[in-house]
Amino acid sequence: MTSVPRLVVAAPSSGSGKTTVATGLMAAFTESGLAVSPHKVGPDYIDPGYHTLACGRPGRNLDPYLCGPELVAPLFAHGAAGCDLAVVEGVMGLYDGAAGQGELASTAHVAKLLRAPVVLVVDASSQSRSVAALVHGFASWDPEVRVGGVILNKVGSARHEELLREALDSSGVPVLGVLRREAQVQAPSRHLGLVPVAERRVEAVEAVGALAAQVRGGCDLEGLLALARSAPSLADAPWEPAAAVTCGGLSPRPAPSLNRGSAPYPVHRPSGSSSNAGRAERPTAGRAETPTAGRAVIALASGSAFTFSYAEHAELLGAAGADVVPFDPLRDEQLPDGTAGLVIGGGFPEVYAPELSANEQLRKAVAELVLGGGPVAAECAGLLYLARSLDGKPMCGVLDADARMSERLTLGYREAVAVSDSVLARTGTRVRGHEFHRTVLEPGAGAAPAWGLHQPERRVEGFVQGAVHASYLHTHWAATPGFAHRFVERCTG
Repeated sequence: MTSVPRLVVAAPSSGSGKTTVATGLMAAFTESGLAVSPHKVGPDYIDPGYHTLACGRPGRNLDPYLCGPELVAPLFAHGAAGCDLAVVEGVMGLYDGAAGQGELASTAHVAKLLRAPVVLVVDASSQSRSVAALVHGFASWDPEVRVGGVILNKVGSARHEELLREALDSSGVPVLGVLRREAQVQAPSRHLGLVPVAERRVEAVEAVGALAAQVRGGCDLEGLLALARSAPSLADAPWEPAAAVTCGGLSPRPAPSLNRGSAPYPVHRPSGSSSNAGRAERPTAGRAETPTAGRAVIALASGSAFTFSYAEHAELLGAAGADVVPFDPLRDEQLPDGTAGLVIGGGFPEVYAPELSANEQLRKAVAELVLGGGPVAAECAGLLYLARSLDGKPMCGVLDADARMSERLTLGYREAVAVSDSVLARTGTRVRGHEFHRTVLEPGAGAAPAWGLHQPERRVEGFVQGAVHASYLHTHWAATPGFAHRFVERCTG
């Protein structure tokens, strides 16, 4: 059971100022001496980086599509344990969820799963009295969603504020903050959204400090804290990585149907592949900067080029019996001492292609690890790093494929089935994931593909090559703890 006070910061639409308000609230409450747990609805990796900076704790994602609704409250309780307050930043508009799936994965869905009050951030820059109709509509649309307050963003003047407050007086939703248009703090963005914290550390610290000052000056922090404390206790026990890897299976969420009206995907079982993902492993936990005797060392790519990773992945690997040691492919010329396996998540290798290519010693070390049978799990940016080239710059050359930037953004949730036995999954394992990239890989799949996808079109994708699993698909291992168990088992193998 958890009784951590909590707020969900939502908005009528994207671009209203959720990240500004949520990050500012996290930083302001942290500066006041509270231990604040930061969370983000959906699969986004970048906003949690700013949340981490604001709170000094890992920003964690809550995604009912990737993990299943039944894991949202336990994952929240795990991340918020011991905190005085939790702030959850929403995604898109309050009621926008996975396309064609109703409320699934919407901010409203997560608010209901957490029984948390919602603070609605409204861009008031082009309205006055109409704001009351807007807020009334969002507050009354779903009676299970409690909109407990509104923060008016981009307010133009004292007179504008007066008109907005007057309109909202009869709405029943209190105004808990007003942020002026001229005081807006902007974080730079590019082709996939905000520039990650790791790439602009000094500027990011300054921006978060400015957001805290802006929110502190314009919001009723005592009223917001009182609203957060009105949230009832949750009966769900916290998620435990050690227990998850001991069970070693998928979440109880029903597996998606992937063979709709056509022949099944081809099945590949490379020689020597393991099929014992479900066997129990000793439940130990922890993440280490330096290796511990008797535990497999798994190198985790980090630094400016590889910033996309869910905190639970390292926790699960640690619980499965490994020491997770971060390294920076932009600066480190060798893998960590004793590396038995390698995990390379997402990020922006396209931005750093010349620097990654210039680190020839590390590229050779990665290739040698693969040649020696070392397990490698690579997602998106990791896939590009393992390719032969990226925008003409030599990469690790592990995969016979070449990557380049594209004009087209590939973005969305995916249902997938493993079509090849690999270091992560047995053939037939069904998962949910998401794609988020503006690059193209040619070819897009190897002789033994990683996944079969059916949306938005039916295709196979990724590479299973020896002990390498490389794919554009991002998955959340809390839903598939068997991935961590299986991977560590292969590393100790």
